[in-house]
This record gives sequence, structure tokens and C-alpha cells, in this order.
Amino acid sequence: MANFHSRSNSFPSQSHPIVNDVEDHLRRLRVSEATSTSATSICTNLTSLRDLHEGINNMIEMPSIQQALSHEQGQSWINELLEGSLRLVDLCEFSREVVCLTKESVQDLESSIRRNRGETATKDDIKAYVASRKKINKMVNKYIKNLKSFNRNSKSLPDVEFGMMLKETETLVFSVLRSALTVISGEKSKQKSWSIFSKFTQDRRVHDDLCTFNIHEIEEGLEFLFRSLIKTRVSLLNVISH
Repeated sequence: MANFHSRSNSFPSQSHPIVNDVEDHLRRLRVSEATSTSATSICTNLTSLRDLHEGINNMIEMPSIQQALSHEQGQSWINELLEGSLRLVDLCEFSREVVCLTKESVQDLESSIRRNRGETATKDDIKAYVASRKKINKMVNKYIKNLKSFNRNSKSLPDVEFGMMLKETETLVFSVLRSALTVISGEKSKQKSWSIFSKFTQDRRVHDDLCTFNIHEIEEGLEFLFRSLIKTRVSLLNVISH
């Protein structure tokens, strides 16, 4: 570990624009993540995470960071980061799968409403939607129960600024994706905008509630985040191979 600290002096100064950009994204996410209980806030946080990872990738490509990561202790550090990134990629992929299933069930119910001229959905269609939501909720609860928290005190990751930034980024991605799963699966159904997940009535209110469901925005946000996570993973693998 001493070797790493001896090289940490090459870490870019806090006034470096790339470092400032990453710190700004982290600062905003700390605040917004604590209140991410709606689809809108989840979408905002997913976009912020994508931008944060772009900054992280820019930092990894900096010569001073490349130098710090290239020695033996840095290799051990990268291996742990790769392990964490793989878990995040898996979590993001699972979240995308849940969104896809949810989108299908929403579209089926909306189709039923349109067939009935926008006024009602048939009782059978509502039952099918409720059954689908319960199945998705069960799948999400099982997955979350098996998740390991990223709130860890790693022995191999050094307490230099770049290391702390990456550790916090991992934790934030984990937290935002977990919140997204909770919202998508209907855990927040007590909120007015999510009342369709807990109770259905055969009137226009079902359709009105569906209009508040930002499924497309969440789907798009997860897609961009997934690409950013893969890009970060590739950047770390490139450091090892060079």
C-alpha cells in the first residue's frame, strides 16, 4: 500500500476541471439520491450517474491515474473494482429486464383501455395486469434479498481521492438502482401516482395514473447507464492489459 501512497502525489489537483466535474456530480447525487422516491427523481439520478461515469472514465484515462494504477498494488485495486463493476452491470441488466416486463404489462392494459374508447379496462385485463405486477414484485424482492451491500470498508482500495471517488460512485449506483427497482416493482404504491399498483378501478383514473408512469424515461436512463458501466469496466481492463 505504501507504493500507492508514494505515487498518489501525482493525482491531479482538485482544481483540475475533470476532478471538479466528478466532484460536482457526486455532490448533486448525494443530495438527490436521498429523496429518490418517485419515477421522475429516479430518471434524474440515472442521467446524473451516466454523466458521473463519463467523468470517471475521463479520470481513468489521465496519465497520472494510469501511472498510479499500473504498479502491483494498483493491479490488486483494479481487480476489486472490476469485481464491483461486474455486480453493478448485473444489477443494471436485471433492472432493465424488470422495466421491460413492466412496460409490456402497462402496454397491455393501455391497449385494453383504448379498445374501450379510453374509459374502462375489462375486468380480465385488470386481473392480468395485477397478476403480472405481483409476479414482477416477487421477482424483484427475491433479487434484492440476495444483494450484498456496497457499503463496505475495502482493505485493498486506498484512501486517496480517486479511490474514494470510485468507492462512492459504486455505492451511489447501487443505491439508485435499488431505489429504481423498488419504484418500478410497485413498492412505493402508497404514493398517489403509483396507486395503480395497489388498487384498480374500472374508470378513467386508471389511464390517468398510467400517464404518470415514466417507464420510457427509466428504460432510456438504464440503457445509457448500462453503456457507461460497460465503458468504465473496459477502461479498467485496458489499464491491466497495457
